[in-house]
Amino acid sequence: MLNGKVVVVTGAGRGIGRDMALAMAAKGARVVVNDLGTALDGKGEDAGPAAQVVAEIRAAGGSAVASTHSVASWDSAQQIVATALESFGRIDAVVKNAGIARDRIFHHMTVDDWSAVIDVHLNGAFYLSRAAAPHFKNQNSGRFIFMTSASGL
Repeated sequence: MLNGKVVVVTGAGRGIGRDMALAMAAKGARVVVNDLGTALDGKGEDAGPAAQVVAEIRAAGGSAVASTHSVASWDSAQQIVATALESFGRIDAVVKNAGIARDRIFHHMTVDDWSAVIDVHLNGAFYLSRAAAPHFKNQNSGRFIFMTSASGL
């Protein structure tokens, strides 16, 4: 079903993103496992979670590479797509799952909290989609899958 397709999954080091990366690999996709390895609050970085998922996919006979670039900046989003192209020669789908939580009552939320959430969730969706779109156009195919959570409500 996904044999030979190249899928980028962001936020793929843990949780739903991890499960999506593993499921896509099990269906034959070559996967770019993208994750900064940050805590849920968006702090810190750890290459371990992405590397662990790549190891699991490879141990099961699949093909995957890790990316620890952030979706929250234009240049990093370009690098995520470049990882797919350099590793597998194409990109067929983007699963934008990466997210951070700033669960605060609105009147306690700081400008920095607000900016961080917008950078990852909204700007990240644009940056990554925009980086992949020209390749989808040239291939006459491509898929975007966007995730959200109830935390945003």
